[in-house]
This record gives sequence, C-alpha cells and structure tokens, in this order.
Amino acid sequence: MLLFGLLFILPTVLSLAWWASVDRPRSWSVADWGPSQVLPAAADAPGAAIHVMTARTGGWKGAVALHSWIVWKRAGDPSWTRHDVVGWGNPVRRNAYPADGKWYSNVPWVVGSAEGDRAAALIPRLEAAVLDYPYADRGAYVIWPGPNSNTFVEHLLRAVPELGVTLPPNAVGRTWQGRVMERDAGGDVHLSLWGYAGFSAGPRTGLEIHALGQSVGLDLRRPGLKIPSLGRWGV
Repeated sequence: MLLFGLLFILPTVLSLAWWASVDRPRSWSVADWGPSQVLPAAADAPGAAIHVMTARTGGWKGAVALHSWIVWKRAGDPSWTRHDVVGWGNPVRRNAYPADGKWYSNVPWVVGSAEGDRAAALIPRLEAAVLDYPYADRGAYVIWPGPNSNTFVEHLLRAVPELGVTLPPNAVGRTWQGRVMERDAGGDVHLSLWGYAGFSAGPRTGLEIHALGQSVGLDLRRPGLKIPSLGRWGV
C-alpha cells in the first residue's frame, strides 16, 4: 500500500494541486477549440508527415488525463487529415477539429512523428487500422477505463509499431484492451484486466505497471520515467 501510494497516489495529488492553480474554462461552450499553430500549414510542409498529438482534457479530468489524436498528410496534400474518437454520436471522427486544435483551450503537443518516405509508407497502414478499430459503433465509447480516445490512438500505434510512438502514461484508456493478453505487431506484450490493472513490456513501451488507467514505468528507447498523472519525464 505504501508503494502504491508513492507511485500512484502522490503524483495524482501533486497534479491535482497544480491543476487547481491553472486558469481554464469551466465548460466546453466557452473553451477555445481553434488552431494552436503547433503544426505548420500543410502547404508549408510539402512532404508526407504523421504526427501523434495529445492535450490535457477539460474540467478536473485534465489534472490526470489527456485526449489524443493522430494527423497525417501525403506529399502535396493541401490539408492535414485528423482522426480521433469522441464520446458522443459516432465515436471515430475525421477532421472534426483543426489538425492542431486546442482541446478545452489546452494547447496540444506532438508525442511523436514520422516524415518523408517513412511516413508515406505508413499512412496506408494507419488508414487500414482506423477502419479496423473494433469500438467504432455508436455507444461503444466509455470515458473510463475505456475504450476511449486514447484506446483508439493506442490501437493505431500497436498496429503500426514502426512509428515508434507510445502515448504518455496519463493518457487514460491507452491500456484498455478487449482481451487479457495481447502481443502487438511490434512484439510488445500487454496484460490488462480491462484497463483497471495490467503490465506492458517491449521495445516500444519499455516497462510499465498499470493501475486504474494510469501507468508507472521506464522508457528504455528514449530514457525517461513514466509518472502517473504527471506524464513522461526524460529525454
């Protein structure tokens, strides 16, 4: 219990204290959902590119959770294509928001990218993974422990491990999976009791212990610590 408190409860309390001091909108209707200028205009990035993006979500959830999405463009495309999942209507949305749009006024950041020929080769596989997402029916979205927006992006990352991207440890829902054990296309092994507890290990995710949708662990590919609620700290 002491170890659980130090690894999971203490970071959450610290994040809640920080979030209480942040000036933020009190409802979705007054939040800023416009472009953040984090990404260049498509016309200014002529080559193919893929970006995995995330931002703090709204309300008190933002203290402990993120909303993630993915954008891409082929060489010469006049605009970005964005895919993410939301909790109303049909979950999977295409270009429902600006590619780098703020989420509940929170500025997003790029978790990982691929560009050039590498991105061009991976985009068709990502498109196929979007169509293969098993929780795309109306009503399938569950805010906690999943499947939610982070479950969707993690589904894409497991299907296309060549991106080499892992969502931050506070992307609640990333550890949800429809079966207890899964070995993804990159060889990472994931054990999950439906998002409530679990374990992951492999070249992409490193070493992780999951509890209540949060993760603690070590990033081995890019050395760093994965801290519940606070995110990833490292190079």
